[in-house]
Amino acid sequence: AFREGYVQPVRPVRNGKRVAVIGSGPAGLAAANQLNRRGYEVTVFEKYELPGGLLRFGIPNFKLGKNIIDRRIRLMEQEGIVFKVNTMVGSEVSAKEIASTFDAVCVAIGSEVPRDLPIEGRNLKGVHFALELLSQQNRILEGIAIPPKSIINCKGKKVLVIGGGDTGSDCVGTANRHGAASVTQIEIMPQPPVRHNPATPWPLYPQVLKTSSSHEEGCIRRWNLASVRFTGDKNTLKGVEVEEVEWLPAEEGCRPEMRKTGRTEVIEADLVFLAMGFVHPEQEGLVKELSLAVDARGNIAVDPATNRVAGTNIFASGDAVSGASLVVRAMASGRKTAAAIDKYLRDI
Repeated sequence: AFREGYVQPVRPVRNGKRVAVIGSGPAGLAAANQLNRRGYEVTVFEKYELPGGLLRFGIPNFKLGKNIIDRRIRLMEQEGIVFKVNTMVGSEVSAKEIASTFDAVCVAIGSEVPRDLPIEGRNLKGVHFALELLSQQNRILEGIAIPPKSIINCKGKKVLVIGGGDTGSDCVGTANRHGAASVTQIEIMPQPPVRHNPATPWPLYPQVLKTSSSHEEGCIRRWNLASVRFTGDKNTLKGVEVEEVEWLPAEEGCRPEMRKTGRTEVIEADLVFLAMGFVHPEQEGLVKELSLAVDARGNIAVDPATNRVAGTNIFASGDAVSGASLVVRAMASGRKTAAAIDKYLRDI
């Protein structure tokens, strides 16, 4: 459609009201686009150097070419959306000031706090969160300068990825592109069936083995392994002691029970990347300044029907509300939130 010239900027008639969108990931971009089309003057605040959020600095270029994001951002700018990058709301810019100067605010800050692994040796040099590698690699490919002492390079290294999901797979692909000597990925859960899992029939989400192109490029995959401690010498990582575990069948209404076997080994590693998911949005800064309530999991608490924070002109969207999920779900949440903001501003 872009190539054939079907996609052209739309300049909507303005209604005189202003909306701030904080965060330019998939939820924020979707909300901004919908609100702009409805006639609102939309300003998107982004703390990083370029718009896109996790699309830009989380998903590797070999999975999502950033020209796709750039093309869409250019279109949104032509349609009147203003992007303010390198702007941390709740730190460099007052969140309360934004809430008071805009007619409504959409908070779409994602779920960025990663799940940690607080075991012995966690502070050894060579243990990193997955996004430390992924965001840095994307910045390098964007031509953004990285301090030499901070650069993570997997070339010639024995790499261990802890966590079997998509983020772990992205680390595998990135390490392979660096020229790692070996890449191993471990998961505490058992290996799922290859094609069909009778335990998760339709319409349940199919718990089956996922093999990505990154795995096909070269990776040792292992399951039923719990990390016990990081081992090292002179503050430098040398390996990870792991223990084999067994999973006992779940009783009705309960989760499967994990049992340790006592069988341990040390996997040699020069670099470890923790890819065990994300727990909730960052609480310091914006969330704290605006005194936003959070639920039991630490996500921003909203009215589920409208994504509105009770008694305010503030709405929240995407992973900041649901917890870490899929890009398409974040986009759907952004569209839903934009519709709710539109109704709210029409009714007041």
